[in-house]
Amino acid sequence: MSEEFFRVEADQGLVTMTLCRPDRANSIHIPFAAAFHRQMADFAGDESVRAVVIKGEGKIWCAGGDLGYFASSGDALPEALRELIKEFHAGLHVMATMNAPVIAAVDGAASGAGLSLLAAADMAYATEQSRFSMAYTAAGLTPDGGATYFLPRLVGWRRARELMLTNRSLSAPEAADWGLLNDCVADAQALEETVATVAGRLAQGPTQAFGRVKRLLEQSTGRDRSEQLQSESDNICAVGGGADGREGISAFLEKRKPVFSGRP
Repeated sequence: MSEEFFRVEADQGLVTMTLCRPDRANSIHIPFAAAFHRQMADFAGDESVRAVVIKGEGKIWCAGGDLGYFASSGDALPEALRELIKEFHAGLHVMATMNAPVIAAVDGAASGAGLSLLAAADMAYATEQSRFSMAYTAAGLTPDGGATYFLPRLVGWRRARELMLTNRSLSAPEAADWGLLNDCVADAQALEETVATVAGRLAQGPTQAFGRVKRLLEQSTGRDRSEQLQSESDNICAVGGGADGREGISAFLEKRKPVFSGRP
């Protein structure tokens, strides 16, 4: 499952995807974006993938777009941006809608599209020394990577505007306080331990139900109450009749730990 720009390791349903373009601060160019799209599609189509952790190799988790690559495009920059964004956005859409939960594990800096990627993840953890910045308008650009969709939902409209208009650097404790992170921890070892615990639990969970939870939450902001209630009804009935729904109920009644398959 490995791509040129990622190192992918799988262990009992838990997949760790490490961004490994450290010589370019794990920045994103067209080949990287296309590989990201393919990788997410592979994860989504593989029922053995039950949780995904995204890490970054080196001191920078992801610096966003590769500005040097953009500059080399010359007058073709708009076309290059369009191609990159098409692939990156397609990968983010797959990531947001697939069943397996995705956890961003950040030790370093996440800026631009790197911060967008973090915001699109289902959960996010970082070390205390990590920093976060939108950075787009500092380069005369506007956000992509779903930033204008995910960030306001995580931190609110005022704070999202502040991040995008001023490009201020946000510390990890601030990011956790604002809701951008689930938690910040002391160092790389604590991050490894925390994420391993959370992701390991998710990898043994009811993956089909997780996917439906992800989609229910995303749909909730665009639906009225009656539509959302109907969708909740449809989804709980669907999973209740599935293997993991039956197993979860039986385990509760029998006072034992459930053994979920993650399959329909």
